[in-house]
Amino acid sequence: MDDKVRLVLIYGSVREGRLCDSVVNWVREEIAQRSEFELTLVDPARLQRPAVDDEAAVAVRHGYLQQLARADAFLIVTPEYNHGYPAALKQLIDEVPISWEARPVAFVSYGGQSGGLRAVEQLRQVLAEMHATTVRNSVSFSNAWEQFDEQGRLAQPGHARSALARTLVQLNWWALALREGRRRSPYERVRG
Repeated sequence: MDDKVRLVLIYGSVREGRLCDSVVNWVREEIAQRSEFELTLVDPARLQRPAVDDEAAVAVRHGYLQQLARADAFLIVTPEYNHGYPAALKQLIDEVPISWEARPVAFVSYGGQSGGLRAVEQLRQVLAEMHATTVRNSVSFSNAWEQFDEQGRLAQPGHARSALARTLVQLNWWALALREGRRRSPYERVRG
């Protein structure tokens, strides 16, 4: 059995000119330096329901949904819009409900003064209903547009790098524990 955790990194925003791209790129680069994860990116902007005759878009959508279904863990990068999380992110969560069952989810959030934490707290409630386990630690960027430069680089990565490292340790532990639990006793038996 492969010991690597199949981690899906999810973009939380679909807005044009989104800061999410810079935050995801920073997270992806940090994860690339670690050996415990097999990383896949899922962008809800590419998951909009395509026209039936658009075979390429249908194939991309199917591939993304398959990545969600086979994941061991999730890391969601979410902005906070109007004290909440983006609608496209909720649509993605609802799209494949079984993907979340007995799997851990961690967060990197960004926004204004609250750094996206209100969106994260709401997502924790939604994901609990989906039978997911959210990890305690997270990364939060307050006034995020001031923290990333024009090239999308994090100006002072020290604190965020440390917070992400702690979050990934927790996420990895939960992913391995829950994967073993699902192997020993499929979650469908206890869902209720």
